This record gives sequence, C-alpha cells and structure tokens, in this order.
Amino acid sequence: MNIFNAVDKTKYKQDRVILHSDCNGFYASVECLHNPSIRNKPVAVSGDAENRHGIILAKNEIAKKYNIKTGEPIWQAQQKCPELVTVPARFELYKRFSKMTRRIYSEYTDYIEPFGLDEAWLDVTQNIDKSGVQIAEEIKNRVKEELGITVSIGVSFNKIFAKFGSDYKKPDAVTHITRENYKDIIWNSPAQDLLYVGRATKSKLSKIGIYTIGDIANAQISLLRSHLGKWGDLIYGFANGYDSSPVAHMNDNTEVKSIGNSTTTPRDMKTFEDVKIVLYVLCDSVCRRMREQGFMARTVGLSIRDNELNTFTRQCTLENHTNLTKEVTAAAIALFERNYKMQRPLRSIGVNTTDFVHDNAPRQISLLKNEEKIICNEKLDKTIDILKKRFGNYAVRPAVLLSDNILSGFNPKDEHTIHPVGYL
Repeated sequence: MNIFNAVDKTKYKQDRVILHSDCNGFYASVECLHNPSIRNKPVAVSGDAENRHGIILAKNEIAKKYNIKTGEPIWQAQQKCPELVTVPARFELYKRFSKMTRRIYSEYTDYIEPFGLDEAWLDVTQNIDKSGVQIAEEIKNRVKEELGITVSIGVSFNKIFAKFGSDYKKPDAVTHITRENYKDIIWNSPAQDLLYVGRATKSKLSKIGIYTIGDIANAQISLLRSHLGKWGDLIYGFANGYDSSPVAHMNDNTEVKSIGNSTTTPRDMKTFEDVKIVLYVLCDSVCRRMREQGFMARTVGLSIRDNELNTFTRQCTLENHTNLTKEVTAAAIALFERNYKMQRPLRSIGVNTTDFVHDNAPRQISLLKNEEKIICNEKLDKTIDILKKRFGNYAVRPAVLLSDNILSGFNPKDEHTIHPVGYL
C-alpha cells in the first residue's frame, strides 16, 4: 500500500476540493417516486421474499425508523416491521437515474468517479467560479428539483473525508470537512465509520483498545501493522487525512477487477451435498461471464454466511489461469472443504474470480496434465454456452443439480445483483 507516499504531511501548497455525492436510499427513493401509493409507507427494495433470494438492498427514511439495515435478510427486516413493503429491484430503472445524476455532475467537472450506481466522487478543484460548498448545495438542489430524489454530499480535501461527510448527515444535506474541523467531526466517531473498517477489523481494533477514528489516527503504526498487516498502514493514513488518491476522469475505462455471483438459498444448506449443488450453479455463471468478457482467472474466492449471520471469506490461487467451469468449480469445492466443516447451516454463499488475463494470452502447456482433456473441456464449455444462450439457462445441466431443484433452481448469470465497485 503506497497510496499515501506522494503526500507531504506538513506542507500543502493547495488543497484539492473533492465532493462525494450519495443518493439517499437510492433504489427505494426511485421506487417511491414511480409509485406514489407507497411513498408514505416503510419501503425496502429487496430480492425474492418468497424464495429468500437476496437481502435488503435499500430502504426509505420511514423504514430506517424501524432499524432496518441494508444487507440484512428479508425475513429479519419483516420481523422488525411487519408492514414493510418490499419491492423487487429494477436495475435498468436505477441505471437510468444514475446516468441522469452524473449528467448533472458533469456540468461542474470532468473528473467523476462512480462508487456504485448511487455514489460518486467529483474533483471540482479547477472550478474557480464557485466554492466546493456552493457547488455541493447547487447539485443537491438540482437533483431534488430535476429528478425528484435527494442526495447527501460531503466536501473535503480528499476522497476519504468527502465520503465520510456524505454519510455524516442525511438525508438531503451538505457537510464540509476541513483541515480545521476534521478532528472534531471525524476523530470522535466510531472506528467502523471509516471506509474499509468492517466488522472483522472493528473487532480486532477493539481487542487492542482502539474504538474511535481518533484512536486509529493516534495509534502507533507498528501496533496497527502487527494486528492488521498492510491494512493497518491503510486505515492509519485514512484516519489522518493522508489519502492522495485522484478522482478518475469520467472517460477513463474502469478495469474489471473481479467477476462473481452469490445467492441466499430458499432453504438453509445443511450438508456438504447442498453446498456442492449451489457451488455448481454459481461457478457455471461466473465462468460463463468470464468467457463472455474474454477473461481467465487465477484466483478463486469464496464467501459464506451461516444461519446466525456470521460471515467469512477465503481465496486460493490456481496453478494456471482458467475460465473452465470444471476447474473453477473444483477449486471452489476444495476451498470450502478446507475451511468449513458445516458447524452451522448456511444461508448464503458466493464465488468470485480475480487476477485476470485475457483469454488470448499465451498458455504454458504442461507435461503433467492431460492437454487433450483440457481442450475437450474448452470445447464442451463453449458448446454449452451456445445451447444456453439459444435455449435458456436450464437447457443443459449437470446431473448433480437434478437431485434438488429447490437449491439449484436459480439463474445468477441473468439475475445477478449490481454491487458497488471497490475503492482500491
């Protein structure tokens, strides 16, 4: 991690002016805008409530009063609020609104870096006619008047503090974080309010007596490094305002860093055979998507959540890059077997691939592998891709999936959720 190396920590010739705009309860706000009959009710956008597919993706301000959280299972949200109105996600509609908000942003700067559909950083340093706060207020008012939804905007001298500002005050608000006030606003906040301090990192920090962002900023970096590795350096820099990462230009092509799918199953996965069925479906989807986009991966990742909502992730590195369904499935199954002993039933599971090369890159032939079989598997995958594209996802299926149509009866490739992009 060397994103802070270019920063002079004592002298600043000219601070940048960075905005982070976050559409408030974006999916739910758009749904309420399009359906006036639910505007005054607690509303959440979610997956399929009947089949337990998906989680709460967004909620409106009324639903927030019931402590409904983004990412929790639908059934749990409904226990908190029995009158909760759940509506299915319509990503094409959200994409359209996302483009309209960015069109407004583009009138103020060409440096716009999306962070998912509903968030974006803007660098308005070169806008000499108005201050960052003036631009933020103008954008906030325009989005409300022209699109009918609201945004919260943070204004600061780096991306991390601007992001903190957009979360600090909601909805429909502007927060200005400066070098003079950031310690008062940010350092007194809980450690988990800092970008990339999740539940696991928060737990590790608590064990060494670090509870606030200020505690992180004032800790010995060697202490953080010893407990968090390179992540300790990263969050230390974030907490002290050393982030100097640029806001990308709006025309920059975003490099694909990972391809993955996950699902919450209609019933808990209680046995290893249950897990294998779901992994077959997920890996088939991931590999088809890789082949469509012309990638091969060398790293396979696995994420699971049990029925008590405990989560963990693991990954492994393959000997060679591949996009063969059989090889990725075998790697995912082996990774699961090594790391989980079915202590508790599982609610959800995900597979992702990363460390890509293009599929036309030269491949080293191995004397220890059956190259003829590899070529046959490549031809088989391509043939199955053609059949599924022509006759549908369920036209050709491994026999193992026929043993449980409840667990295998989903199509993640066509129904996969759009997730935020990574900051790093």
